[in-house]
Amino acid sequence: MTTTNTTTSTAKFLPPAGTARNLAFAQLANSVGDGAFIVTSALFFTRVVGLSTAQVGLGLTIAWLVGFLTGVPLGNLADRKGPRGVAILLAIATAVSVGSFLFVRSFPLFLIAAIAYASSQTGLTAARQALLAGLVQPAERTRIRAFLQATVNAGLAVGAALGGLALKFDTAPAYLTVFAIDAASFLVAAALIHRVPTVKAVTLRVAGEPRLAVLHDRPYAVLALLNAIMLMFMPLLSLVAPLWIVERTNAPGWVVASLLIINTIGVTLFQVRIARGVTNLRTATRSVRFAGVAMLAACGVFALSAIGMTPAVAAGVLAVAAALLTFGEMKLASGAWEISFGLAPADKQGQYQGFFGTGPAVARMLGPALLTTLVLGWGPVGWMIVGALFLGTSVVTGPAVRWAARTRSTGLAIEPSLAEERAA
Repeated sequence: MTTTNTTTSTAKFLPPAGTARNLAFAQLANSVGDGAFIVTSALFFTRVVGLSTAQVGLGLTIAWLVGFLTGVPLGNLADRKGPRGVAILLAIATAVSVGSFLFVRSFPLFLIAAIAYASSQTGLTAARQALLAGLVQPAERTRIRAFLQATVNAGLAVGAALGGLALKFDTAPAYLTVFAIDAASFLVAAALIHRVPTVKAVTLRVAGEPRLAVLHDRPYAVLALLNAIMLMFMPLLSLVAPLWIVERTNAPGWVVASLLIINTIGVTLFQVRIARGVTNLRTATRSVRFAGVAMLAACGVFALSAIGMTPAVAAGVLAVAAALLTFGEMKLASGAWEISFGLAPADKQGQYQGFFGTGPAVARMLGPALLTTLVLGWGPVGWMIVGALFLGTSVVTGPAVRWAARTRSTGLAIEPSLAEERAA
């Protein structure tokens, strides 16, 4: 009886056996590497590679800018050559670029490796999304994507723990070991992707149609922009909230880590459940609207934390704010996945997912400066402006989705080449 209950409980956090589960384990493998990279990269590049903080910041900014520009061409390559093969090659390229950091000891070589890393990562995301679209029935894509997102958060937590060990030892061998594990994780991901079926490449192109059609799709471009604005919530917990807690609240320092734990555990446990209600464009726009309301509420609670409180009360208020922001994140993700898949032509999922997937890069480039200026410069008023930005963007998303839907032909939604296995 205990074994049966344990199996049932575990199944709640795993996608159906077969293709989806292999994709999830591939995502888990490279998210472990990502978690370790995020935690240790700054100290690794300064203490082991020997760069200044200014060089690291400049190099990574340039790298992610190039990654932003290469997302669509690499997504288009996945459409034309087949997403599985391209995803495997990009996973290997990511492993090689991370591995090269073990030997790079100058800024020019670091910049080349960082550009290769960012471009490979951006292209890999687009190719994986195209692979998912080609292997899973349209009605199931958001649900399966939710499983993958929950897996990502679990992997990030494991990777962060590995990175934490390196930080504890704070030695060159410790950092080198973590980066070697990071590189190996992408090779494992490549092997797992190789186990899923192939998706037929699109070899024909309509005469007169632009090669990168997504760049001419104005409604989809508007939706990608709106999504990028909503994704500016990303620096809130990792950058803005820690500074806010230290400078404007009486909360103890350990609260910073607890907010990230609330976010990681929340997404891991509840993303799949929240995504179940998103099955079409109508429910997707409603989910994004709920996200805007939740993010506004979170910003309001963050603003309240500046009022004179005891450390314990301030910690509780901040925990509530983090929970609301996490709920908004999950509602946004569920709606955005459905919108990005549902409005993309079946034969161009790679380039469309590559374009829509530039949102995180835009948020990471513009979000920190904008949000720190508003929140740390304007205090509680700044928090409410940020919340109003999220709410307004979420409300505008509905009309933008309806506009995009009107421009689509009735033959847009083509069944994928392979239905998802449903074995549990």
